[in-house]
Amino acid sequence: MSNRWIHERKDEHFYNKAKEEGYRSRASYKLEQIQEKFGIFDNAKYVIDLGAAPGGWLQIASEYVEDQNGLIVGVDLDSIEPLFKDNVVTIEGDIRDSEVQEELLTLFDGKVDVILSDMAPDVIGEWDVDQYRQIHLARIALKLCEKLLQKNGWFVVKIFQGREHVKFIKEVKSVFNNVKNYKPKASRKKSAERYIVAHQLKKDHKLVTEPYYKKRLDDEENDNYIPGDQLFWDKKE
Repeated sequence: MSNRWIHERKDEHFYNKAKEEGYRSRASYKLEQIQEKFGIFDNAKYVIDLGAAPGGWLQIASEYVEDQNGLIVGVDLDSIEPLFKDNVVTIEGDIRDSEVQEELLTLFDGKVDVILSDMAPDVIGEWDVDQYRQIHLARIALKLCEKLLQKNGWFVVKIFQGREHVKFIKEVKSVFNNVKNYKPKASRKKSAERYIVAHQLKKDHKLVTEPYYKKRLDDEENDNYIPGDQLFWDKKE
């Protein structure tokens, strides 16, 4: 029996299990396994899910957050079919836009307990470009932690392994006291994705980052910034 056959069977297992149990994607089990390992939803009341479509992570989060007093907000460029859960709200929009960020701020009374990001770019098949774009999204989610996450909160973000992800992990460690690099069993074996699970903002934390946003990709216009850059601009710029 080949290892490839075993891995393909495992992938098929989580896909079929999601269909049987009513979850919208196999990714639901990735978040479930992260919860089992780290307890990110224990006592959580407010949750933000970035890159939430089709809603599998929202389904899992809603099982742990109280219906009456809790609130989970999912954000995605694509529309998300209603979950018909009292504690779930969705926003169709780009988290890189300041208007969407302001809408999030108005929905919560105070800061949130958990920020999730399963965001990924539309891949073009050029690994360096795809990996950079994914890390850029991860860095936007990290930057939002400074605005939206409470001091003892949790941050879970997907990354693609590559030359940029080591730098990104250092950035996360500049903001959080506890940082783990974790691959759930529900992730495909051959996938380059991993999840950074971070807990507890450092006192007087400050995001230490290189100006990645000043880089330009081959298909970007040189006179336009990449969406989300404004989060990293110095106020004097």
